[in-house]
Amino acid sequence: MSKVFGYPEFDASGEKILTTYDNEYSAMNMDIRVYQMEAGKERTFLREAEETAVLLLSGKITYTWEDKTSTVSRKDVFTEGPWCVHVSAGVKVTVLAETDSQILVQCTKNEKQFASRLHAPEDAPWGYSSVGKFGNVAKRRVNTIFDHDIEPLSNMVLGEVLNDRGNWSGYLPHRHPQPETYYFLFDRPEGFGASFVGDQVFKSTDGSFSAIPGGELHPQAVAPGFQMYTCWMIRHIDGNPWLQTDRCEDERYVWMHDAKFE
Repeated sequence: MSKVFGYPEFDASGEKILTTYDNEYSAMNMDIRVYQMEAGKERTFLREAEETAVLLLSGKITYTWEDKTSTVSRKDVFTEGPWCVHVSAGVKVTVLAETDSQILVQCTKNEKQFASRLHAPEDAPWGYSSVGKFGNVAKRRVNTIFDHDIEPLSNMVLGEVLNDRGNWSGYLPHRHPQPETYYFLFDRPEGFGASFVGDQVFKSTDGSFSAIPGGELHPQAVAPGFQMYTCWMIRHIDGNPWLQTDRCEDERYVWMHDAKFE
């Protein structure tokens, strides 16, 4: 059985490997890595048989892809929205770090060709979810950078969640058949939370991740005093893409939708 939790570190080159097609998290069917880049450093990404999304987590970078160039910045994931270049197989993306920066790169196999796109913060606005529900302790902000509605030829979904301090997300406990990966960051380095995958639970910490096999329940929570960021990444199943309506809540907890909490 594939592992479902990970605490990877950056190597000497600034690369942190989360999931690949042949490591302990192969059930995700995605190659996901995070890069720490010093100012002036450059990285190039070119997957001949895979689509690629390059998401800015923090810093200032210059993207170059096809005949386009764009310099973008993000103070951090807690105060500013996402910039992301998304390209199909065979399209090269170069990233030049204008300042010390971090990026996340999500890839999966996909032979379909689609138009390259730079997603800007205004394209993926934050929206509050579950306001006033469940005693108002599952209130969180969510954005969707791309999904099946935004890019139907993609085999992936990419979005972000910000948990309010001490709150839950992914609540009510829910499942879907498609595998999903969460990458966690906290507004303070000692921040922590709890991530549930089925009957397993682990302490989510800054830079950790969970790899959720299809069909497993996966709510999560953050400790009081800390804000938690989650990059959520779903791999469509061939012939069965993830849709917003695919969220299947655990029947044992649906009574909470109509319950009144003090």
